[in-house]
Amino acid sequence: MSNSTSLTDFLILGFADTWELQLLHFLLFLGIYLAALLGNGLIITVIACDHHLYTPMYFFLLNLSVLDLGFISTTVPKSMANSLWNTRAISYSGCAAQIFLFFFLISAEFSLLTVMAYDRFVAICQPLHYRTLMGSRACAKMAAAAWGSGFLNAVLHTANTFSIPLCQGNTVDQFFCEVPKLLKLSCSNTYLREVGVLVFSICLFFGCFIFIVLSYVQIFASVLRIPSKQGRHKAFSMCLPHLAIVSLFVSTGTFAYVKPPSISSPAADLGVAVLYSVVPPAVNPLIYSMRNRELKDALKKLIQGVLVQQQ
Repeated sequence: MSNSTSLTDFLILGFADTWELQLLHFLLFLGIYLAALLGNGLIITVIACDHHLYTPMYFFLLNLSVLDLGFISTTVPKSMANSLWNTRAISYSGCAAQIFLFFFLISAEFSLLTVMAYDRFVAICQPLHYRTLMGSRACAKMAAAAWGSGFLNAVLHTANTFSIPLCQGNTVDQFFCEVPKLLKLSCSNTYLREVGVLVFSICLFFGCFIFIVLSYVQIFASVLRIPSKQGRHKAFSMCLPHLAIVSLFVSTGTFAYVKPPSISSPAADLGVAVLYSVVPPAVNPLIYSMRNRELKDALKKLIQGVLVQQQ
C-alpha cells in the first residue's frame, strides 16, 4: 500500500483467537457498557427531572455524564461487534470517526473536570462570591468552552493523523484506532508533525492537571479550617468523588501515552487502554452516587414516583 489514500480499512486488535474467549470478551464488555449506560443515564435523568439539582455542580455533572456516554460508545460497541462476528476490520472512515470522537470527548471531559475543580474551589474558598462567579451564564460559557476545546483538538489530531502517508500495512495493535498505533504505520518523517501535536496536547493536559492540583491544595487547606466536623464531612463529600475521577483519568491516560517503550507490550498496552477508555465512564456514576446524598435522595424520589405512577 503506497499511501493512506489506498487504504479501505484497518485491522484492529482482537482480544482472543478462540470463539469461546471472544464470546467472553463480548459479554464482559456488554456488562460494562450496560452499566455505563444505566449509571450515566440515571444521573442525566435525575438531574434533568429534579429542580433542586439545578445548580452549577450538577449542571457540570450532567455534562460529564453525557461525555462519558459518548466516550464509551466510541470504542466499545465496535469491539463487541467484531468479537461477536469474528472479525477485526474497521473501515477507513470508521477509524477516522473513532479518532475524532475519541479526542473530542476525552479533551472535552478533561476540560470539564478542570472547570469542576474551579467550581469546587469557588464554592469552598470563596463562598460569598459563588453566585456572582458561577452564575448560569458563566456556567454555560465554561461548559461551551470545554466542548469547544475538545472539538478543536479533535479536528487538529484527525486532520494531522490522516494526512500522514501510511504504508506499513493496515494492522492497528489496539482494540480501537489509537493515534500512537497508527503512527507506527507511517512511512515518512511527516509523522513528527503529529507527534508534535500529541506533545502539545499532553502539555495542555498537564497544565489543566496542575490547575486542578493547586485548586485542591487550597480547597483542602480551607476545609481543614472548618470548625465543625459535619461541615468538613460535607466539603469532603463534594470534593473526593471529583478528585477520585481525576486521579483515575490522569493516571491511566498518562501511562498510556508517556510510558517508556521498555515497558511496552501488546498485553500491557491493551490493559492500559481498557483502563483509561472503558473503565472511567462506567465507574464515574458509581463514584459520584456513593458519596452524594442529594443525588441518592433525588434518585429515590424518582424511582418512588415511577412506582406510584405504575400503580
